[in-house]
Amino acid sequence: MERETSDFNRTPSAGRVHVSFFGRRNAGKSSLVNTVTGQNLSIVSDTPGTTTDPVSKAMELLPLGPVVITDTAGLDDTGEVGEMRVEKAMTILRKTDIAVLVVDICRGLRDDDRQLIELFRKRKLPFIVAFNKADLNAPFPLIHHPFPYIIVSARTGLGINDLKEKIAEIGRTIVVDNKIIMDRLEPSDVVILVTPIDGSAPKGRMILPQVQTIRDILDGHATMMVTQPEELERCLSVLKEPPALVITDSQVFEKVKNILPDDVKLTSFSILFARLKGILNTAVDGASHLSKLNDGDKVLISEGCTHHRQCEDIGTVKLPRWIENYTGKKLTFEFTSGGQFPAESDLKQYALVVHCGGCMLNEREMLSRMEMATDAGVAFTNYGIVIAHMNGILERSLEIL
Repeated sequence: MERETSDFNRTPSAGRVHVSFFGRRNAGKSSLVNTVTGQNLSIVSDTPGTTTDPVSKAMELLPLGPVVITDTAGLDDTGEVGEMRVEKAMTILRKTDIAVLVVDICRGLRDDDRQLIELFRKRKLPFIVAFNKADLNAPFPLIHHPFPYIIVSARTGLGINDLKEKIAEIGRTIVVDNKIIMDRLEPSDVVILVTPIDGSAPKGRMILPQVQTIRDILDGHATMMVTQPEELERCLSVLKEPPALVITDSQVFEKVKNILPDDVKLTSFSILFARLKGILNTAVDGASHLSKLNDGDKVLISEGCTHHRQCEDIGTVKLPRWIENYTGKKLTFEFTSGGQFPAESDLKQYALVVHCGGCMLNEREMLSRMEMATDAGVAFTNYGIVIAHMNGILERSLEIL
């Protein structure tokens, strides 16, 4: 049974298990995706290469729960456009938690299928091989393979429940109920959240890290106050005791630290998300690379989502200005957003990568971006950590963690 949830109550994509289907053209990926999801998610045709760009759908896949299902282009696509399709399909690997390799059972494993299996293993990516088209009368050898596999038919439904059960079995082993901050709090604690409402704030809404942090604190049965920087002093004055913690938007770190007493613990949403996404230690080391920057060095500032940029946008305006003022160097800044992120070979041109908190990226994609930069020999950090470093309060910002 599969079902959709309303947009209002939907689990964010970053909090879902990402299940991606890969394979050669005409292996039946799209038909299998449609059968597994119970929806016509992908166009089905006997013409090779019907699926072009990856097609994704957020849904509930029972018995696992909230997932993102992605159908990709055939990995044997040819020509210039075909190569671009394959490249897009391969970028899906960065965010994939469970891979399903679809193989035409009548043709068996091909060299590119085997290469993909080796890539899954290299990346320690859980995978299942689905030998599809078992309804056809063409003979195929019964072989015991040294990897998890299931014989299926998208047309008749053979093995589909077994495939979904296997996906759920793997999914339950990789879903970790990570905490944002509640595991560092006591139920009696009071936390102040500082959330600027300026030109970059979404109209009538709060940004995702703030919303998720609020829910995390509530789940821990602690108490919170939410305020803007201008009202922080008044919030502090009405408390009988100092707050256990203040969590601020990174861009007002300096203003908040100047208001708070030195003995009050302080951190930022971005730093909490560095911990949540598993990049905290690398990002802290990366911030120290600021002192090693030289005139002319390239710095990549990357955001995991796309949004309308304001005149004082933190990524494209404030951070470059703050970094140049701090280092005293004339630097070149380049920017990526959303699903864009350079290949490892292209990353080598940069001296530093400064990433956003990654609230819209799942943990595997965030770790993949960090590992790509590290493998390229490039320092990697994030907004909150580099801003805390420049304000001389990084150690204080990490104390609660």
